[in-house]
Amino acid sequence: MAAAPRARDAEQELLTLAAEGDEGAFGELVEPYRAELRAHCYRMLGSLHDADDALQDALLRAWRGLAGFEGRGSVRSWLYSIATNTAVDITRHRSRRELPVSFGPAAGPGARVAEPVADPVWLEPYPDRWLASNLGSSPEARYEQRESVELAFLVALQSLPPRQRAVLILRDVMGFSASEISSQLGASVPSVNSALQRARASAHRDLPARSQRSVLRGLGDQRTRALVRQYADAIERGDADTLVSMLTEDATWSMPPAATWFQGLRSIREWLVRDPLPLRWKHQPTWSNGQLAVGCYIFDRDKGSYFPAVVDVLTLAGEKISAVTAFQAPDVAGLPQGEDRITGPEFFARFGLPAELT
Repeated sequence: MAAAPRARDAEQELLTLAAEGDEGAFGELVEPYRAELRAHCYRMLGSLHDADDALQDALLRAWRGLAGFEGRGSVRSWLYSIATNTAVDITRHRSRRELPVSFGPAAGPGARVAEPVADPVWLEPYPDRWLASNLGSSPEARYEQRESVELAFLVALQSLPPRQRAVLILRDVMGFSASEISSQLGASVPSVNSALQRARASAHRDLPARSQRSVLRGLGDQRTRALVRQYADAIERGDADTLVSMLTEDATWSMPPAATWFQGLRSIREWLVRDPLPLRWKHQPTWSNGQLAVGCYIFDRDKGSYFPAVVDVLTLAGEKISAVTAFQAPDVAGLPQGEDRITGPEFFARFGLPAELT
């Protein structure tokens, strides 16, 4: 992951200018790392809103702390140190993020969907298109970029104490050495290795046998596209039989920010037939959290067009769907106005989806 000599020379020049107070040079210095740092903060916090706050704070800390950076390590490692510690600080004031399926018991057949939970307790989806494309591979990294934002991986991360979470991400996702992590976190190498061992054991216990990345590779592009088309077509036709036939026997369907979720074909089918399937829908495929996803648009009679409503993230077990995590647009879900509330078009724009369909 080391930069080429010429790149290091250019970086050193920018660093010198930035240390002299050149804000433009500082912006140019950190820009190549911005996407991966945001994804790193997201892995730490499980929230895009919190990740953006952490990144903004971290870059401000980096700007103010330039005088203390003496070039003993790389700029990248230094920025990760600041971003990680900023994220750890945020965890002291925020609850861990989770999904409805781990928040409470499944709703029974015929249950109604409850009002949304407005508190910031839910994992938020992360667009694949925002993942950095220029990260080098490292023999120290155990997880690929997309594997490391899969919903199951994020749930496992959120169950770890913040320090263990940080060590696991820095080592097994970003590929930093134990020595580098020791410097980044201000901890001894033995304590880093001990935290890593505990974190790996917990992750091994909580993660499924196969990642979504592995499942998708096994399916191949053609079958993957066909599965998404079948899913979208079934909803648009109101075809409950086809849709339910695509699910595993113990499938779950959740709808954050509502805490309600359903499990099993009978409960899911009853809810589908009663609530979403009678409505008019259109869909666009996308990718979220390293997984197949579908942007779901609902018909607006007044406008005569379809507006953004839900991003369904699909978790696959072979060619079947084992979980649908339907992330509702904040305005559609009826969340109260707040600084982190965005509109449906803004929500969908993150995933490269249009503001409406006709």
